[in-house]
Amino acid sequence: MLPDLTDKTKDLLEKVEKFMDDHIYPNEQNIAEEINTGDRWQPSKIMEDLKAKARSQALWNLFLPESDRGAGLTNYEYSHLCEPMGRSTFAPEVFNCSAPDTGNMEVLERYATEEIKEQWLTPLLAGEIRSAFAMTEPLVASSDATNIESSIQKEDEEYVINGRKWWTSGANDPRCKVLIFMGKTDPNNSDRYKQQSMIVVPMDSDGIKVLRHLPVFGFDDAPHGHAEVLFENVRVPTANILLGEGRGFEIAQGRLGPGRIHHCMRLTGLAERALEAMCKRTKSRVAFGKPVSEQTVTQERIAESRIMIDQCRLLTLYAAHKMDTLGNKEARKEIAMIKVAAPNMACKVTDWAIQAHGGGGLTTDFGLAKMYANARLLRLADGPDEVHRNQIARLELKRHN
Repeated sequence: MLPDLTDKTKDLLEKVEKFMDDHIYPNEQNIAEEINTGDRWQPSKIMEDLKAKARSQALWNLFLPESDRGAGLTNYEYSHLCEPMGRSTFAPEVFNCSAPDTGNMEVLERYATEEIKEQWLTPLLAGEIRSAFAMTEPLVASSDATNIESSIQKEDEEYVINGRKWWTSGANDPRCKVLIFMGKTDPNNSDRYKQQSMIVVPMDSDGIKVLRHLPVFGFDDAPHGHAEVLFENVRVPTANILLGEGRGFEIAQGRLGPGRIHHCMRLTGLAERALEAMCKRTKSRVAFGKPVSEQTVTQERIAESRIMIDQCRLLTLYAAHKMDTLGNKEARKEIAMIKVAAPNMACKVTDWAIQAHGGGGLTTDFGLAKMYANARLLRLADGPDEVHRNQIARLELKRHN
């Protein structure tokens, strides 16, 4: 059984939904037009104004379970807030709850020294800067993270970093002042999972070059975006290493568990909005003598969408509750399950919504193409479907020894 929400969480959920109605939805087109005017890679003033409103209403840093720096919510409680945020591309950032900043802040909160926290976590929590996460590489199959080739080599009181990363989300943003980098400190260690480390790297360090932005199905996600980044003899103090050498995978698991919950609940919100658009569109269009909504193929797709959305919501909430009560390790199968189920569900529901809109669904007029791009991206981000399915199967087979 899933627990009832506390009065505090119910109140926050009501406030988030009201903020979405009052400020986010009415400004979506305005923000998009502002970004499309002039330099696309400059922050949106409308967004910054909305952030100030959200902060003034204490709708700020709602994540960070087990920390007094956040809202004091569990993963399960925060999951309920992620869903309405997921209904708009712009919403998570307005509440200072967007990736990769949330994951980076959780890493810094758990594993960084007090000095590093003061230098980087404090301004991130204040929304004064943004951050990036550099893990995936273009020259290896990064679905197996032990393949990562980038190096972090110690020289006296510094680490020297070399490598090429891509899908480093946020590195294009002029507000991005710091990133967390994963590379090998001990490439010859017999344990492949102890070769890697994570280190904090200021973006203004000598030797960092942002090579290009990487669009997703043509969408550049400006001013945030995804980048390919070159690191050539980048030097940072040894104090910037997180938790110690060889503990990169340990940190990654601590980071990615909550992040997958956030992604999946946001995808549930995205799919809900796509379903609403499908219902409204098919009720307003007539084909072959009757509303499209009365065509049986449409009704089947609407029904299947409702079933799949509710299934994914419940499974994600169950995974979040299990994380809270038993820990990330015990919930790893459920986390893997939602990471497969939610993006595939959102892709299917959004695809049906696009189909219901006809040619209009392929344009930017209805936002569905961008929704699909976001959902499809998440079948790869934080681990591809195939890796999660393999893990689920291994864990299931262990039950039958």
